[in-house]
Amino acid sequence: MATPLLPNSRTEPDGAAVIRVLSYNIRSMRDDTRALARVITACAPDLVLIQEAPRFFRWRKKLARLAAASGQVVLTGGATAAGPAILCSLRATVERTEDVLLPLTPGLHRRGLATAVVRFGGARLGVISCHLSLEANERYEQGGMLLDRLAGLGAEHALAGGDLNEGPGGRTFRRLSASLQDCRAVAPWGGDATWPHSDPPRRIDAVFATKGVEVLGCGVPLDQPGVTRADLTAATDHLPVLAAVRVPAA
Repeated sequence: MATPLLPNSRTEPDGAAVIRVLSYNIRSMRDDTRALARVITACAPDLVLIQEAPRFFRWRKKLARLAAASGQVVLTGGATAAGPAILCSLRATVERTEDVLLPLTPGLHRRGLATAVVRFGGARLGVISCHLSLEANERYEQGGMLLDRLAGLGAEHALAGGDLNEGPGGRTFRRLSASLQDCRAVAPWGGDATWPHSDPPRRIDAVFATKGVEVLGCGVPLDQPGVTRADLTAATDHLPVLAAVRVPAA
C-alpha cells in the first residue's frame, strides 16, 4: 500500500495553520548541495530546522544560497548559533529571532540554539533548531536548557527539532519526550531511522511539539513526491525528518 501524503500547508477559516516542518543535518554543505536543495524543495516546508549549517568562510553567503535554491529565506542561525539555523518560507511572518550559545565544556564542541517566534495566519509558534552534544552528560544538561528556552519563548505553541545524537531510548531523548510530543511516535509516517543514510540503523533526529499542537504525520520523507533515494544519499550523511502539524490560532 502506498504511503499517504502529508497534508499540504494551509490557513484554516478559524485562523489555525497547518504547517510543514523539516529538520535536517546538512553536514556543513560539504556534499551535493544541488541534491540537498532538491530534497528541501520537494518537501515544501514552511520551516527548515537545520543542523551543521556552514560556520566558517563565507558562511552567510552559503546558507543564503541554499535558502534561495530551495524556495526559502534565512530566518536566523548559522555560525552565530554554532551550527543550528532556521529557514522559512515567505508564508511566515517573523516576530523575533535569537541565537543562543550554550555553555562550553572544555575540550568539546561549542553548541547553540537557533530560536524564533513566527506567525502563520492566526497561529503563533515558537521554534528552536538544536544539535546536542556527543557526550552523554553534557547532552542531558543541554536537553534541560532546550526545554527552558522553549518555555521562555513566550509562545503557547512551540516546536523543537534537531540532531539529538541519541535515539528514543536515550536519557536526553526521554527527558524531552516526557515534556513534549515526539512527533514521530505520535503520528508515524514515512521512514523511521535517520543516520547514517546508507543503512540507517538509528533515529537520532526528531521533531517535538508542545501539547497543544496537533501532529498530523512525521517521519523520513522516503515516499514524498520529488524526493529520490539518490538525492537523499548525495545530499548529506543524515536523512531529514518531515512533520506536518496543525497549530491552533492564538
